[in-house]
Amino acid sequence: MCSALSWVWGSSIAENEEHKMENCAFDNDTDCKKDNISNNSKLSGLKNPTPKEAETNDGMLYSIEDTPAWYTCFALGLQHYLVAIGGIIGLPLLLAPHLCIENDEEGNVARALLISSVFFVSGLCTLLQTTLGIRLPIMQGATFSYLPPTLAILALPHNQCPAPLPEGFMNSSKTLYNDTDGSIVDGAEVWQRRMREVQGAIAVSSILQVVLGFSGAIGFLLRYIGPLTIAPAVALIGLDLFSTASSHAEPQWGIAMFTAFVVVLCSQYLKNIYIPFPIYSKSRKCHTVRVPIFKMFPVLFALISGWILSLIFTETGVFTADTADPSHRARTDLRTSVMINSPWFYFPYPGQWGLPTVTVAGVVGMFAGVLAGFIESIGDYYACARLSGAPNPPQHAINRGIFTEGIGCFLAGVIGTGTATTSFSENIGAIGITRVGSRRVLQVAGGLSVVLGMLTKFGSIFVTIPDPVIGGLFFIAFGMITAVGLSNLQYVDFNCPRFYFELCHFKSKRRDGVF
Repeated sequence: MCSALSWVWGSSIAENEEHKMENCAFDNDTDCKKDNISNNSKLSGLKNPTPKEAETNDGMLYSIEDTPAWYTCFALGLQHYLVAIGGIIGLPLLLAPHLCIENDEEGNVARALLISSVFFVSGLCTLLQTTLGIRLPIMQGATFSYLPPTLAILALPHNQCPAPLPEGFMNSSKTLYNDTDGSIVDGAEVWQRRMREVQGAIAVSSILQVVLGFSGAIGFLLRYIGPLTIAPAVALIGLDLFSTASSHAEPQWGIAMFTAFVVVLCSQYLKNIYIPFPIYSKSRKCHTVRVPIFKMFPVLFALISGWILSLIFTETGVFTADTADPSHRARTDLRTSVMINSPWFYFPYPGQWGLPTVTVAGVVGMFAGVLAGFIESIGDYYACARLSGAPNPPQHAINRGIFTEGIGCFLAGVIGTGTATTSFSENIGAIGITRVGSRRVLQVAGGLSVVLGMLTKFGSIFVTIPDPVIGGLFFIAFGMITAVGLSNLQYVDFNCPRFYFELCHFKSKRRDGVF
């Protein structure tokens, strides 16, 4: 049998060891965790090893089961939270005009509440996924997979945006609209009615994902998936996302490239510089520890550097306020209205926009988003496991992850975020850059997303991060994902006749116009 198949079937000893590692990484096994802690203690000789002492042979500062000190964990979690901001705020702002949300004070409040809801649900789903689901250090957030069917629903004739009625109509102080169903409503009801239809489609269609995960159908299909399938799937995820990075960087390529340069500088050229920090412990009292701060926080350094540079150019007038100039989107005051109009505290809850409505056309169309979402997530699971130093996820873990993701999509539907949730490829790329694969760090990031989703005035401060800064980070992160996908080809025996058969079969189909 070809050695390529050894990627799936190994010797009995290696298989037992692999299963043991899988149980440690993906199952909530108390005995396994105790053994892991004991082994780590013997290796390090310390209860809480410093990053320099804890660095593993594969270059990971913290592996999936490691728990950094609370202050380090908070800083690393904040870094992941900031990486996810671009994708999280992008969808609500993109959907706002299609939902008929006006560009006035009331519309800005609606945008702030939508962003708050997306942050809250994303954090909640991240906590569920990292604790009960796939249990990989993976961030959940708003997904573009559901955008095409959502826009199709909002483009239906009964969802066209109505024109406003004359000011003071029916002695109302608010602007009223004659909606497509003939009712006279205010601006809030106009967009909330459309949101309820999107909510119903997302909530009902997510049941398919729950059933596939709960029944184990996804895990069964994975028996027939090898490295020749995973390599192009993961690589294409990264390549496809470069269009998102380009759209963010397009307003100001200089800022985007500067941000990417800072990431490369910190993660590749300053990674071996250890900065001394004073700390206090009961056993050793006041002492210093040397921390590879540039290797641990390259994304955070890049975000802050790009943000400050954009702020300087905004205040000095280098970035014009003229909306016709593309550099306008690089200004730091572009979304200050969201910060000003957002309430201090808001708790997103199911049915906050009213009872979701269900239409057959909406649900059937949303199934396409469901299929695209969980297929992308499976590829992300393999990429995340490889970057975080964990073994390939077993079938039962993937089933559990898809099931939990379905629950998260259902929550997104009933709460009303305008989109479902899926794994965030951006944060997977950040793991490869920082070499921090701790599950606890992503749980902290999820907790921050929940808390700042409720403390909307504070959370909206980070909304002012300019698009080019996010775009520069995305270029590096998506490149990491593509490279991880291609690296799976190392498990393929290129001398195996079966490999040539599959390759010739693929070429013949492509020549016949099948692909």
